[in-house]
Amino acid sequence: MIGLLQRVSEARVSVAGETVGTIGRGLLVLVGVERGDGEAQAERLLERILTYRVFPDAEGRMNLSLRDIGGGLLLVPQFTLAADTGKGTRPSFTPAAEPQQGLHLFDHLLQRAWEAHPDVQSGRFGADMQVSLTNDGPVTFWLQVSPH
Repeated sequence: MIGLLQRVSEARVSVAGETVGTIGRGLLVLVGVERGDGEAQAERLLERILTYRVFPDAEGRMNLSLRDIGGGLLLVPQFTLAADTGKGTRPSFTPAAEPQQGLHLFDHLLQRAWEAHPDVQSGRFGADMQVSLTNDGPVTFWLQVSPH
């Protein structure tokens, strides 16, 4: 399972002109589900998202996590993160989970996030979404939790 974390001062996701999720300071996380992923990978990814130290402390060092600052979390499903881009000029999506499995694991991740953190918003699985953000830093990290 893949999480592309972006530290943001604000972010929002819209579907058909309607804002379906918005946060202030926090993390926008694009989530990709790969074949072979399960609930254990979703839970491990969430724990890493909530505790990954990407926010500055009083000395300006990245020592604070999303939990530490009480920031917002915007989870956006993005199957293209699981693409194989190793050859040619067109991505292959064979590494991505089947849509039903991707939906199940994204929903599982979202449910656990709602249980674990007070400010969680999300995009819509399978929808054509428009995502806007102000990346703070810029600070962006690729987290991957593999089933092996």
